[in-house]
Amino acid sequence: MQSIQIYDSTLRDGAQGEGISFSLEDKIKVVRKLDELGISYIEAGNPTSNPKDLEFFQIAKTLSLHTAKLCAFGSTKRCDTAPETDSGLLALLEAETPVVTIFGKCSLLHVAAILGVTPEENRRMIWDSIHYLKACGREVIFDAEHFFDGCIEDEDYAFSCIQTAADAGADAVVLCDTNGGSFFDRIESLTRKAVKLISVPVGIHTHNDTDMAVANTVAAVLAGATHVQGCMNGFGERCGNANLCSIIPNLQIKRGLSCIPEENLSLLTGTSRYISELANVIPDAHAPYVGSSAFAHKGGMHVDGVLKNSKTFEHIDPSRVGNDRRFLISEVSGRSNLLSLIHAYHPNATKSSPETQRILDRLKQLEYEGYQFEAADASVELIIRKELGMYTPFFELDHFNVMANEPKYNEFSSSAIVKLGVGGQYQLTVAEGHGPVNALDKALRKALETFYPNLKSMRLTDFKVRIIDGSRATEAVTRVLIESTDGTQTWTTVGVSSDILAASWKALVDSIEYKLYQDQNSGKN
Repeated sequence: MQSIQIYDSTLRDGAQGEGISFSLEDKIKVVRKLDELGISYIEAGNPTSNPKDLEFFQIAKTLSLHTAKLCAFGSTKRCDTAPETDSGLLALLEAETPVVTIFGKCSLLHVAAILGVTPEENRRMIWDSIHYLKACGREVIFDAEHFFDGCIEDEDYAFSCIQTAADAGADAVVLCDTNGGSFFDRIESLTRKAVKLISVPVGIHTHNDTDMAVANTVAAVLAGATHVQGCMNGFGERCGNANLCSIIPNLQIKRGLSCIPEENLSLLTGTSRYISELANVIPDAHAPYVGSSAFAHKGGMHVDGVLKNSKTFEHIDPSRVGNDRRFLISEVSGRSNLLSLIHAYHPNATKSSPETQRILDRLKQLEYEGYQFEAADASVELIIRKELGMYTPFFELDHFNVMANEPKYNEFSSSAIVKLGVGGQYQLTVAEGHGPVNALDKALRKALETFYPNLKSMRLTDFKVRIIDGSRATEAVTRVLIESTDGTQTWTTVGVSSDILAASWKALVDSIEYKLYQDQNSGKN
């Protein structure tokens, strides 16, 4: 099986995405997680860009990695300095990573407008930088910045730059679609030409400004590229970088190319969600392969087909990438959807079983009252437990009280008091929050964490309110959807009431009880 080198740039290129920031501790965690996944190269940052990256590289020297090589990233030397005195190159060497990645201009526009040097001087900067770093014992990867746009301006010059890099001793030359505007046909043809021209491995680095970064990357690999750069979850500046969570399974499962160890493919979904959690980004539910909706089935005919033969409506087994199949309950779903969920608790149930009918009737009654279960799979599982007599509450509410603080006397606008009991022991807690629901959530979990410490890993990621019957004004029935995560999995619960706090309380309780049941089943409670 042909091998493809996977080069992850989440901690550098990915961190340039709007709203994304990794702490020093986060960066260490990401490195360990990517190494566990089996990534070949991890670009960890630019040691000259900020104090955090500089400190990271000091700590990185002590890391023991199993599969990945750490890369320090920087640019070619300045035109008016010798490589051995260039501060940027010296900083790359001081990082003491086994691999150094440097970028150089391959576009005449950038050579003139950004660097202000002649085309010949730019090529000399590329050659001198690579030759010096190789002489210092580093593996060197050259990122040919703006290569594809440079080919539009002057193809001969762009190719002369990558030839210079190869002649200087680069271990790989990476063709960059820096502006993300190229189409796959040009990517394919120019990559094929580069593979024939230079004697070192050719790589590809694409951005997603035309929503084709993954397709462009695959086109380059089919043209002969053996080194692929990208970011987990497609993080990156502007519209993002090529998404490794799609590229890896596309190449490995669909094309038979080895990107990571085969046994590690099942870690892909967990790694994706773990890194989203560290970046404080809500995972894209509709992301291919790793999204929570990637293998979610709603239509009754689809569910019936999947239950008979999963290949009827699934292009791969979701477990291969560590994901799960989900059957959604809604007005367009049939009994097959519901039966698939019931089987987790009652394997012998059939479509005509009394239990199936009883649960279906209960769900229909709740839908009549305003519930909607399509997205609230966790609440559905709890209803099934209750109807099958397999439900035991984890706590007993004594009372709760929520107060709005107007005018605000500090940064918080609300406070909540919750008193609840577990096994006859009662806990009374008070919490402040940004709004009544936030205060209630904090007070509830604060009380329960005394009895269930594992709830500390849980937090709310989304809160949606829908007024079902607006004609009743302030008496209208309200539906609340709450999405929660523990950093590994994400689930959604629903509550309905004419009182928004009561609706929120129902959804909050379902969310916590679902988490506790999951932990109980896995032996964490």
